[in-house]
Amino acid sequence: MQIGKHLRTLLWLFALVSVGQAHAQATRTWVSGVGDDANPCSRTAPCKTFAGAISKTATGGEIDTLDPGGFGGVTITKAITIAAEGSGEGGVLVSGTNGIVVNAPVGSQISLRGLQIDGVGTGLSGVKVLSGDVRIENCVIRNFRGNPGAGINSEASTASRVVVANTSIVNNLIGVRSAPTAAASGIAMLNTTIDRNTQYGILGLNANAVFSLNAMSIAGNGVGISAPAPAKVYSFGNNAITGIEAGTVLTSTALQ
Repeated sequence: MQIGKHLRTLLWLFALVSVGQAHAQATRTWVSGVGDDANPCSRTAPCKTFAGAISKTATGGEIDTLDPGGFGGVTITKAITIAAEGSGEGGVLVSGTNGIVVNAPVGSQISLRGLQIDGVGTGLSGVKVLSGDVRIENCVIRNFRGNPGAGINSEASTASRVVVANTSIVNNLIGVRSAPTAAASGIAMLNTTIDRNTQYGILGLNANAVFSLNAMSIAGNGVGISAPAPAKVYSFGNNAITGIEAGTVLTSTALQ
């Protein structure tokens, strides 16, 4: 009888822990310049940083900014959206490190919207992709001039798709760098400006580096595009590009 009583107590405690864990993460969380990471990241009690909010956000959920602020770098390990839309500048300001690292399970959908990602001259990469499908939209990525000093840097070890739309990538060493070890790891860019990057606007380093360009402005960089074979660059014919390195082939592709 005593053993049965203890067993029931243990089961009850386990149930309480499970319920607590189930309610620990929300589908939508919030950050604010005057928030606190000890908060639950609700709209009325927001967190201070993206790193503080992500552990309290469910897989497939969303982190939103309530007001302008600097919300720090973050490593993303699950499907999630981070958005700063209509609330003023949502900043990721980092020095000597990466801004946002994406290392999520294969096929995870990650969305970054409306962010100002700034490496203040010493940052390594603005968005570094190791695994996961990433959409970067309405962002500004600038001042990453450490090593490698890339605004966007794909070093994916699993099949990963990166889509960049309506974004400015400026004043880095390299605008967009692609050196994935996994095949099927392309970067598609639409209506995006790549400007004043000291070394390269776009740099493709191996056969897995595949770029699709549509309505792009690539000008004012050290070299506009360096992606010699076996890297591949597909241009939809409506791009403004200066400084294409010898050996880089732009394959004209009709809009599908």
